[in-house]
Amino acid sequence: MLERVAVLSDVHGALPALEAVLAEPDVAAADLIVLTGDIAAGPQPVEVLDLLVSLGDRACWVGGNADRELVEARAGRSSPIAVSNWAAQQLRNDQVARLAALPLTVTLEVASLGPVLFCHATPRDDEEVVLVDSRMDRWAEVFAGVPAEVGTIVCGHTHMPFTRLADRRLVVNPGSVGMPYGGAGAWWALLGPGVQLRRTPFDVDAACARVAAESGFPDAAAWADEYLRSRHSDFDALTVFGPRDGR
Repeated sequence: MLERVAVLSDVHGALPALEAVLAEPDVAAADLIVLTGDIAAGPQPVEVLDLLVSLGDRACWVGGNADRELVEARAGRSSPIAVSNWAAQQLRNDQVARLAALPLTVTLEVASLGPVLFCHATPRDDEEVVLVDSRMDRWAEVFAGVPAEVGTIVCGHTHMPFTRLADRRLVVNPGSVGMPYGGAGAWWALLGPGVQLRRTPFDVDAACARVAAESGFPDAAAWADEYLRSRHSDFDALTVFGPRDGR
């Protein structure tokens, strides 16, 4: 049984944001760090993966759609997202192999929460969209195959933090470490004995300058300005994502 689990989702190859979260005392003291997908698709993919690999068994990895798309892009199936195509070509073969082997879900026992299922988007698909205001029958649909004993489901994908009940199950989205929608900072969650949604502030100006200087991605400065500064509000994101949850 794990007493404390830190959940980091959607790092998207943003090294300064990841470093800020890993420096948090509650993350350093956690029994386990769970990564819920979309880890490397961004301007510093090699560095982010190397840092996370250095955590060894303290990190548990779950795959996301952007991780899968990096593997596909490396194999010649181009992504519509420029940074993903670029990032795929930067990765070493061992990094591509690690991403290719990531599971869709992981279930762990966490203090007071019991069995917790971790996934990227939904337990059955790495790019489905569910939102804080998704209708109840949508939640029932995407959770249909989840074992009855699982009372908490942790997902990412939409880059907006929330907790809510959905037909007696607690759903947690920690938000995004590297591409937050709704406010600058690195967003994450701490599980056990309850659930805390957390935000780690960092020097955004310095982080943007560093990404621009250290990344080889041609549009790194623009990427950092858009995403590390959180130019997109949660209102904007919900408007775009809304039609994708079947409403």
